[in-house]
Amino acid sequence: MSVGIVLVSHSAKLAEGLAELAAQMAPDVTIVAAGGLSEGGIGTDYDEVVAATQRADSGAGVVLLYDLGSAQMTADLAVESLADPSAAVVVDAPLVEGAIAAAVAAQGGADRQAVAGAAASAGAPPDLTFDSGVQDGESSVELTLRNDVGLHARPAAVLVRSIAGLDAEVTVRLGEETADANSVLALMALGARQGDRIEVRAKGAQAEEALTKVKDLVDQNFGE
Repeated sequence: MSVGIVLVSHSAKLAEGLAELAAQMAPDVTIVAAGGLSEGGIGTDYDEVVAATQRADSGAGVVLLYDLGSAQMTADLAVESLADPSAAVVVDAPLVEGAIAAAVAAQGGADRQAVAGAAASAGAPPDLTFDSGVQDGESSVELTLRNDVGLHARPAAVLVRSIAGLDAEVTVRLGEETADANSVLALMALGARQGDRIEVRAKGAQAEEALTKVKDLVDQNFGE
């Protein structure tokens, strides 16, 4: 059971396309598009958003994201009308980045508050830091990316999911920049491409397990 996600947009095509994209990174999460008017025009439909929210809720709650101001109003009204309004939350976040971050967090088993937080934080610049070298207590492994697209959307999401829940702090370095391996957006911001050599670092009780999981993914080309 995972947190559900509803994408509220003025455009049915936009919401459906984004739901399809997010589902590629979070195959076990219910992501429901609620876009456009019932007759097919541009706008938001209150009844459709209510129904979408109900469909998305498997018991762990729902996070709603929206594209423009009036869509927020529709989403807020829909949540208020639920039998249990506390089961859902509307999050102010960039729609595309927020949907991806929320979907990956939900796939990893995060609760509703954490999924909402992941979506909201997607509006901030990717958290890349200047490399300061391997720290005390860290283990590391260097890997060469052989898959076609490097650490772009789906591979980054697969990597994040693989280490979710492990007692380890994991980072990925490319050149002089380092990204938190728990953030799909930060990993994508590295711009790591096919042929690039990355260094994965980890510390914590399950550091070695985390490094093994990432190495296996790279060796298997992320399942591509």
